[in-house]
Amino acid sequence: MLIEDFNQTLDTWIKELEKYSFTQLSVKPSPTSWSIGQVYMHLIGATSYFIKQMQICASTNDHAEEETSVNAKAMFLNNAFPDAILEGPPSNADTPPPVSKEQLTEGLNHLKDEINKTAALVSKSQYKGKTKHFGLGYFNANEWMQFAEMHLRHHLRQKKRVDDYIKI
Repeated sequence: MLIEDFNQTLDTWIKELEKYSFTQLSVKPSPTSWSIGQVYMHLIGATSYFIKQMQICASTNDHAEEETSVNAKAMFLNNAFPDAILEGPPSNADTPPPVSKEQLTEGLNHLKDEINKTAALVSKSQYKGKTKHFGLGYFNANEWMQFAEMHLRHHLRQKKRVDDYIKI
């Protein structure tokens, strides 16, 4: 179920990308907010990181007894991020704009390939390791996949705000 949900949400992002010109991908609603192109770049970078965490979890038993935070448990139970604008790690401020629309298409397609390969690896793995999220405690491989899909959905709200600004 997790991989199907992930693929469905990622397909939404892939399909939505077709609507934008490169100029539209570059428009920022304000000097301190991201363009939709930067949102895509963030999603590609963050999801790649989440996939790497899944791979680590599927190859070790390290931290298997560690827990997620109370906030993470609530998010997983609700299968959603809180409906709020959230501050991520400071590195988010360094999110670059895309060089081209093709860069985003290739990045999204690569994510889809990687997540599906990793999901197959996780399903066959005997390991139950966990890795630490910077603010939410320790996640196992399936929790990282669920988190990745919830993260993609969470940013659909931001996408709508930017779309409203650029009149998509």
